[in-house]
Amino acid sequence: MRYLRTAACLAVAAVVGCGAQSMPVPPHADADPASAFVVSREEFDRAFPGRIGFYSYDDLVDALPSFPAFATTGDETTRRREVAAFFGNISHETGGLEIIEESPQRRRVYCDADLPFGCPAGEDAYFGRGPGQLSWNYNYRAAGDALGVDLLTEPELVAQDAPLAWRTALWFWTTQKAAAAATPHDAMVRGLGFGETIRAFNGVLECGGGNPAQVQSRVDAYLRISALLGVPPGEDLYC
Repeated sequence: MRYLRTAACLAVAAVVGCGAQSMPVPPHADADPASAFVVSREEFDRAFPGRIGFYSYDDLVDALPSFPAFATTGDETTRRREVAAFFGNISHETGGLEIIEESPQRRRVYCDADLPFGCPAGEDAYFGRGPGQLSWNYNYRAAGDALGVDLLTEPELVAQDAPLAWRTALWFWTTQKAAAAATPHDAMVRGLGFGETIRAFNGVLECGGGNPAQVQSRVDAYLRISALLGVPPGEDLYC
C-alpha cells in the first residue's frame, strides 16, 4: 500500500491519517474466529502455496475479531469474494506471502517530513512491511493509533509481530480509501468491483494507465483466488 495522499487528505493526515476512520473492535476472549471464518485453513494454504512461516492461518483468524465487518457482511458469495479480493491484493504485494519487508532494491523514502509528527524512526524507516506492505509515516502513525501500538516510532514491529502484521493489513482494508470511492471492504460488499480496491491500495501510481502491469498482476491474483474459493469475480475488475 504505497498510495500518495490526495489534496483533500492533507488537512487531516496530521491527526488521523487518510481515508475512512472506523476503529477496530477489541477481540472477545471467548470467540473462536476460525469456526466463523468463511475460508478454511486448506483454502488459505491453496491460495498461498509458497507462503513463508511468518504468515499463518491461525494468526490471520486471531486478528479477525478486531475487524468484525471483514468477511462477515452480506451473503456467503459476498463474504468469500471479499476474502478473494483481500488475498489477491496481499498476494500481489508480497509475492504470494513470500516476503515480509519490501526489498532494499525497491525501497524509497516514504516519509512526509512536513507533517507535525515527522519521521522519528528515520526518513528511510517507513518502507513496506507485512501482508499489505504498510508504507509511509502517516500510515504507520494512523495504524498504530488505531491498534494501540507506537508504529511511528517502532515501524519494525510490523515485521517482527505476525499477528500485528495481519492487523495492519486488515486495518487498511477496512478503514482506508485514499483516492478511491470507498474502502476496499466497502467496495467489495457494495459491489463496486475489485478495481476500486486497487485504487485504494495504490491507485495514484497504478490506475488510469499509470502501471498496467501492476494492475494486471493484482487482477490475475484475484481471479485465481476467486476461482479457488468458488465465487464469481464480478465486474469492474480494473481501475
